Amino acid sequence: MKAPRIALVAGEASGDLLAAHLIAALKQKFPQATFCGIGGPKMEATGFEAWWPAEKLAVRGYAEVLRHYREIAAIRRKLLKHLLDDPPDILIGVDAPDFNLWLEKRVKAAGIPAVHFVGPSVWAWRRGRLKKIGRSVSRILALFPFEPPLYEQHGIPVSYVGHPLADVISLQITKESVRERLGVKAGPVFALLPGSRQSELAYMADTFIDTAKLLQRRFPQAAFLVPLVSRETRNQFEEAMWQRGAQELPFKLLFGHAQDALAACDVALVASGTATLEAALIKRPMVIAYRMSRWSWQLMKRMGYQPWVGLPNILAGRFVVPEFLQDEATPENLAQAMGNLVSEKKLVAEIERVFGDIHVRLRQDTAAKAAVAIADTLENARADRMARA
Repeated sequence: MKAPRIALVAGEASGDLLAAHLIAALKQKFPQATFCGIGGPKMEATGFEAWWPAEKLAVRGYAEVLRHYREIAAIRRKLLKHLLDDPPDILIGVDAPDFNLWLEKRVKAAGIPAVHFVGPSVWAWRRGRLKKIGRSVSRILALFPFEPPLYEQHGIPVSYVGHPLADVISLQITKESVRERLGVKAGPVFALLPGSRQSELAYMADTFIDTAKLLQRRFPQAAFLVPLVSRETRNQFEEAMWQRGAQELPFKLLFGHAQDALAACDVALVASGTATLEAALIKRPMVIAYRMSRWSWQLMKRMGYQPWVGLPNILAGRFVVPEFLQDEATPENLAQAMGNLVSEKKLVAEIERVFGDIHVRLRQDTAAKAAVAIADTLENARADRMARA
């Protein structure tokens, strides 16, 4: 087979990371392959040609999407034209389902195989998307073990590949070496992860800062690690610190290094999302919090199927760590729950045990398995073309 030309579309930081690992594995199978589309800095570091930056798609919540709809829709139309005018051998959509499924459906209809990496969370909400997914994709690459049966019931080709974070995060991580590297000596140490998007910080930053103020009253020697993914989000958090009169608090702001912050902490406060899974794989107790626009919240609440939103609780099938959503995500509730986790040693030990089990189940050499599934899809497409010829 000639070296394939592979198009990828990834949005936000987590998709950029997933796609970068996948590109590395695909290069092992196809050393001369070329990669292009929409991606972030980690993808570009592999040699990926980014036509648009991944951050253009990093918008969450209905209200936020509507504000950026015209720009996002214009990018999608231009990208589709690009792909149809100069077809790649395959399109891989990484997460961003609302953007990618629209694109994948049209590309697939034009005879280009379309693989979706990270199955849309139909197990959590909007299960009606299954028919749309079936029409849009040639194969789903699922990260979680409970997903394949659901897709198989609807005749959608699916491969369980595990989660790449479970491969790259060590099964055992000690706090001491990471704290020494970060220059953190006080205790207890709290990690605050308010989100990777500016739209998330707009709702979460004030709450996280006020929570830190309450925790410092209870734990005067506390230290707070705050990893932020970009200069924009760092500036946004610093502005919130000034507005909340918290510039004297012992915050240590980090550019990235979310896993270091989690490894060094005793307890984490995490905005729901991939960061909750990172915290679980690092075996740190956490409190999950999330806020969004009231309109987005009402819509999501009506369409939800499960009592949990945090991935650790979903994977465990029960409330292992507390979740505080929307109006319940108050500084008082969050500080109380985090303080309890500092002192409840038996509870923390049980949380660590459950997270260890989750880690082992998700540790599947994801990138290699995904690359095999994509290579098979490419070969099947090639065989179909030859048969038609």
